[in-house]
Amino acid sequence: MLTVRNTKHFRIEQPSIVTIGTFDGVHLGHQKILSRLQQLKQKHGLNAVVLTFEPHPRKVLHPEQKDLKLITLIEEKLNLLENYGVDVAIVYPFDKSFSYFEAREYIEKILLKSLKVKYLVIGYDHKFGHDRTGDIKILKEYAKEYDYEVEEIDAIDIDHIAISSSKIRVAIEAGNIDLANNYLGHYFFLYATVVHGKQLGKQLGFPTANLKIESKDKLIPKIGVYFVEVEIAANKYYGMMNIGINPTTDNDGKVKMEVNIFDFNEDIYGKTVCINFLKYLRDEKKFNTLEELIDEIKEDKKKCLVLIEEIKKTLCSLT
Repeated sequence: MLTVRNTKHFRIEQPSIVTIGTFDGVHLGHQKILSRLQQLKQKHGLNAVVLTFEPHPRKVLHPEQKDLKLITLIEEKLNLLENYGVDVAIVYPFDKSFSYFEAREYIEKILLKSLKVKYLVIGYDHKFGHDRTGDIKILKEYAKEYDYEVEEIDAIDIDHIAISSSKIRVAIEAGNIDLANNYLGHYFFLYATVVHGKQLGKQLGFPTANLKIESKDKLIPKIGVYFVEVEIAANKYYGMMNIGINPTTDNDGKVKMEVNIFDFNEDIYGKTVCINFLKYLRDEKKFNTLEELIDEIKEDKKKCLVLIEEIKKTLCSLT
């Protein structure tokens, strides 16, 4: 996938199939749009192009909303877009001046001049231009004049609830990983660097990799214990992860992330790992003794092992 970023001066040389949006999470609703791009690509032999934005428009237009966290950081989003068959990703540097574009200016400068749009696919209720005055109606009006085709993809409903990035954020922050993954169509994940810790997990009999996320914009799930899948290079391992303040052993009040990787004992300090969240197991607790903590961790692992067996059975039934 060709990626163009850090510039407003770009131009696609050939007519293209285009979609536009923030695509935070690249959830099932987004995937429906990307699937339509692939259908049009196969039919017409044109490149599938995504125009997305960095930073997230809400951070520019509503700087007071400082608590906005992202399901996918830009590199994570780009990886997912490539996996879903996108040929060209334009990461547009969103700023106030861009938000002042009127609808016609947006269509002429961005869609036609820069993207050479021939087919435009947008999500349900897509808005653009100054004060979000542009919509499907305006796009269709200009389509006749500028000879492009536009179609709107309906939102995906699950249990009569329209999927959206905001609903997924709420689910993740509440620890409802099952619901979030159901809406996403893939596991919620994060990338983190393995750093040195106090090695208390090793003393307890459950050595952990302490994790650090570089970006403050990344959405972190609710404090608690999780069943996870850990990707290290090309290999995958199951494990259990704790996000919390370690109230039994620490008193600094800082939130930490650490993962116990099953059947793994390699040195991975300084390496980047990917954590896929599979299941929320329980809230973080404060125990009276280390023995009580150890017993609880053993129970956590038993739950994980049961879940692993369930996954294996499911995989066997699919083969």
